[in-house]
Amino acid sequence: MDGPHIPKREGSIAQSGSEDESELEAGIYARTSSPSQNSKYSIDEQINRCWEQCEAAGWSVEYVFFDKAESGRDVDRPQFQKMLEQAEAGRIDVVVFWKLDRFCRSLADLVRIEDKLRSWDVALQSVTEYIDTTSPVGRFNFRNLASAAELESDLTSQRVQIGMYGLAKDHKWPNDHPPLGYEKTSDGRLEINDEEAGLVRRIFRVYLEERSMPQVAYLLNEKDLTTKKGEKWCRQSVRTVLSNELYVGNYELADFNEYVEEYQIVSEDLFEAVVETRYRFQNASDEMDPQRKKSKSEEILSHFKTMVKRGDG
Repeated sequence: MDGPHIPKREGSIAQSGSEDESELEAGIYARTSSPSQNSKYSIDEQINRCWEQCEAAGWSVEYVFFDKAESGRDVDRPQFQKMLEQAEAGRIDVVVFWKLDRFCRSLADLVRIEDKLRSWDVALQSVTEYIDTTSPVGRFNFRNLASAAELESDLTSQRVQIGMYGLAKDHKWPNDHPPLGYEKTSDGRLEINDEEAGLVRRIFRVYLEERSMPQVAYLLNEKDLTTKKGEKWCRQSVRTVLSNELYVGNYELADFNEYVEEYQIVSEDLFEAVVETRYRFQNASDEMDPQRKKSKSEEILSHFKTMVKRGDG
């Protein structure tokens, strides 16, 4: 065959063409931790290697699951959970993955998942490590590999934390996406974007007047003002602005906290007034403004009409 027939939908059945019911039914699992994962760890490459392993073992590939840009430090991943559902339903005999750290990095989660899979008579198979969870020796080796994966993950996190602390001491921003009101300079520090900073101050002032984050979002959208990413405002995006202490110059990163005067956009008095108002009204009923209510109704009606026109309703 020219290569694996990767299913069009994540977690859907992969038609391998086999009719031998005596074959083990395999489910392939692949994961990347970032959108820019290199080709060695890419989804396609992982699936190709796993598919070759299944062919060599004479197993029928029934499912392919893959999570993109998902951390391996926990198992709360959409396709990983779908894989477990199919395993519990008895539709998979063995789960095949390229490398243990692609499957899971937490030792506690690994041991728990392995015990659960074993109770369902489902084995684990790694393409690059010797893992045979059907035997006591294989399970012992599995736990050793799991420990090594967790240690590697912890050391990586520690190195990242040290690097973050170094950035923090120089008041640098750790990524290419600074908050609304700032731009990242060539040396990694922040500088205030005057136009965006004006919008930040406006959000603080309007909130004090309206005392409602959804109402603030509605008013911003009515003025065709967008978030830093060019999206419409919502309650959560307004909350993100109102709760960001960087706007009063409080720079905090990797356990480093320091006041940076040139980063301050709003006064401490304004910020504290907003904080006090938020806590005072956080449990109050949020009575929707009549105009916002009408706009919301029109939006829902428009969405419904669109669905009907497409035949989705």
